[in-house]
Amino acid sequence: MTGIITPLPDLGWMLRPLIEIPGVRHSVVVSEDGLRLGHASAENLSGPVADLSVAEAESLSAACAAMTMTGRSTTSLLFGSGAGVRQLMLESDHGFVLFTHAGVGAHLGVATDLEADVGLVAQQMQLLVVKIGAHLSSKPRDPAAAAS
Repeated sequence: MTGIITPLPDLGWMLRPLIEIPGVRHSVVVSEDGLRLGHASAENLSGPVADLSVAEAESLSAACAAMTMTGRSTTSLLFGSGAGVRQLMLESDHGFVLFTHAGVGAHLGVATDLEADVGLVAQQMQLLVVKIGAHLSSKPRDPAAAAS
């Protein structure tokens, strides 16, 4: 069996407005099935993850996909099968992680420190999705999966 592997475009450059918000540490665009489509880290960070490497961004992407799937299952149980997930937020001792739908088959994740204005970050995430959501989308790789 032979095939052509087409590399995914790196969409990390589109995340620049988000990582310039004070308190935002990292941002990642993820396909619905957990593939990293792009990531970016703020400049001059310190701490355990000062700069999100590709391997760390790929791990975060897989975790993001799992979180959004769990959120989708939860809303389906509580509100019916047609209920979608608009946003998820995790709060930890060190900061926040926000996930939002970013277009067809894609999600946007942002990690902040505790001092970040989470409301502002969520608003800017929505504005970014409105502006460039079509570019953040990820079409299904398997046409048969899209039909099911």
